[in-house]
Amino acid sequence: MSPDLLAGDTRMGAVTLRVADLDTMTAYYRDAVTLSVLAAAGGQVVLGRGTEPILVLVHSPELQHAPSRSAGLFHTAILFESEADLATAVYAVASRHPGTFTGSADHLVSQAFYFTDPEGNGVELYTDRDRSTWSWTHGRVEMATLMLDPDKFLRDHLDPAAMAAASSRPATVGHVHLCVGDVSSARRFYVDQLGFETTAELGNTALFVSAGGYHHHMAMNTWQSRGAGRRRLSLGLGLVRIEVPTADDMGSLTERLTFHGIETSDDGRTVEFDDPWANRILVRSAG
Repeated sequence: MSPDLLAGDTRMGAVTLRVADLDTMTAYYRDAVTLSVLAAAGGQVVLGRGTEPILVLVHSPELQHAPSRSAGLFHTAILFESEADLATAVYAVASRHPGTFTGSADHLVSQAFYFTDPEGNGVELYTDRDRSTWSWTHGRVEMATLMLDPDKFLRDHLDPAAMAAASSRPATVGHVHLCVGDVSSARRFYVDQLGFETTAELGNTALFVSAGGYHHHMAMNTWQSRGAGRRRLSLGLGLVRIEVPTADDMGSLTERLTFHGIETSDDGRTVEFDDPWANRILVRSAG
């Protein structure tokens, strides 16, 4: 593994959202998305599955929504282990909050359903196809946006046993997709400096990056935010977490960031820094 790359076992951690209505947002992710409340105290609610945190909601009623076309969160993508688990979550959102559904797609590497939560944050619920079916050419993975019929998916995969056991079934943050001002700056930061590898590109409008040959751990697009500058403090995305395997991996990353002149906050356990649009990133080691 090159010292300029993130470790192959790098994964995404919980995403923090600053929210105006903590009760409404907690209910949405608990009752519709089918996450469990893992902790709640001091204006903060952690939701996830088992012991795996997926979202941290921070009550921030003093903040305003960001202006349109700002940088920030495009969506948090929650990865389910099976099609039955995904169908359970999709059915729950469609039943309880049908107006939040925004689309679905077969991406060849995955099957995905898209929603917008009550405060306008994008949500993707998805499951991966087996990695043996992914097609790679010259280091780029083949992805597409093909029709995925929600009704047929639910007919084929809804399973009463999976529905009954939803709260105990595994789920994680599979990837995080950001709105940014331009793709070239995103590539310079997330690939050249942070150490992800490019896995796919859509011209000069979107970039997909990963560690260890995943289809993507992060993505950045300019579809709604071309030319955006640094974010101001607002509702929405508060923190993107990345987890590397070991303390040595943390050390290598910190050295790279320092070399590239990126200002960091390091408390010995985590390293925090901003991307070019003031999207806050926190990295910790699993060890």
